[in-house]
Amino acid sequence: MLDETDQLPPPEISVVIPMHNEEGSVEKLYERLCTVLEAHYPSFEIIFVDDASRDRTYQLLADIAASDSRVTVIKLKRNFGQTPALAAGFDYARGDIIVSMDGDLQHDPSDLPALVEPIYAGYDLASGWRHKRIDNLVLRRIPSRVANWLMAKLSGVELHDFGTTFKAYRRDTIKRIRLYGELHRFIPALASWNGARIIEVPIKNINREDGQSHYGLSRTFRVLFDLVTVRFLLKYVTRPLHFFGMPGLLSLFVGMSIWAVLTTKKLWTGGDVFTVHAPWMMMGTLLILAGIQLFSTGLVAELLARTYFESQGQPIYTIEKVVHYPSARPPASATPLRT
Repeated sequence: MLDETDQLPPPEISVVIPMHNEEGSVEKLYERLCTVLEAHYPSFEIIFVDDASRDRTYQLLADIAASDSRVTVIKLKRNFGQTPALAAGFDYARGDIIVSMDGDLQHDPSDLPALVEPIYAGYDLASGWRHKRIDNLVLRRIPSRVANWLMAKLSGVELHDFGTTFKAYRRDTIKRIRLYGELHRFIPALASWNGARIIEVPIKNINREDGQSHYGLSRTFRVLFDLVTVRFLLKYVTRPLHFFGMPGLLSLFVGMSIWAVLTTKKLWTGGDVFTVHAPWMMMGTLLILAGIQLFSTGLVAELLARTYFESQGQPIYTIEKVVHYPSARPPASATPLRT
């Protein structure tokens, strides 16, 4: 069924929505979304990704797809999580502009045109900004503010709200990004590495109408680990030896300095250096070994990075456009090249 869509002209807008145990929101979301899309865009598609729901979510979605050719439902074999669900939807999306949003009615479909408009104006990514938060101050707003500040500083992308899924992308921008872990929060940072133009658009913050939130403090550590990954990818993915080399060099220098001092003392005084300075000898040895290991890790990472880029045909740069006029002729005064 999915292959038949390849023969149709691509829609103007694709909306990707991951769903997990959202049976109370399915029909309301579909109706509200269609109302907005039909009023603003001549062609669109809605892609629901069911992340192995245990309730009637998939059955309700399948019924909608059976009655509306603009709706596609992707059912995952198990509960992979939000990032893989979004990745599956992005892979199947055919629209020139791709919008992602949550399926719990906390994103108002009426905000969608405001997110899409900057893409038409030349931006590559429009990220929703819950400017006026209404959720719990202690459990949500304060941790979110701290996390967003930390993400902005480490990623170099000055956004106020990394956490929201409500975003609009130019097709070639999101198709270039490979997602894993919990990296959907860091799509703007990953897109900026390719030179994407990013803008933030205020959106409404709405409480859930049905069900319970899937978000909690348990995700904090996973987000922090992914933040470290993103920081490394953004700054050192094409030169990992620069990351491992500096601490390796420092470790080697300190370790060899300790051994140089102890060796000089042994040659100068002839005393029992091992008995008197055994802890220093051990520290110097460990620092030298650590330095060698860090350098070795950096070199292996360099080889892996080059293998990846060369085997995948993945360039380490992004070209915005190429200007070339084959029919243009040089001016009459131009001096011809000599052969």
